[in-house]
Amino acid sequence: MNPRDMGSLAVSIMICFGAAWLGAAFTTPSISGWYAALRKPAWTPPNWLFGPVWSLLYLSMAIAAWLVWRRLEIPASKLALALFAFQLVLNVAWSGIFFTLHMVGASFAEVVLLWISILATGLTFRPLSPAAGWLMAPYLLWVSFAAALNYAIWKLNP
Repeated sequence: MNPRDMGSLAVSIMICFGAAWLGAAFTTPSISGWYAALRKPAWTPPNWLFGPVWSLLYLSMAIAAWLVWRRLEIPASKLALALFAFQLVLNVAWSGIFFTLHMVGASFAEVVLLWISILATGLTFRPLSPAAGWLMAPYLLWVSFAAALNYAIWKLNP
């Protein structure tokens, strides 16, 4: 890997983990109080699991975006990276809507939009870099699970 590629990979990782940091800033203050008091389904993962899972997902997203960024000479890569940026904004926004604003119903609507944008991103990544498309798949699966959990929490806490 040449120095330019190493630098661009580092930037991609910093962008994704910057989004993770913002999401955590919205999330952390509500974990022990508001979130702990919510009724949740029995299949809710333990709180300690979210950090490691999201860390792996943000790393895989960063690598996927970097693989597409390396194909900037292809016009479709710009749309793909714009979709990536959009879904990253939605990712952070979900944390604010759910954990800071405590708007569980609105956060479910938002996570559906996030899911669609992740799917669109993965589908636009795939022709540019099959590996990038596949790296988005675990994220899509996790957000599918998160959407189901969000919905269940919404229904359990009218």
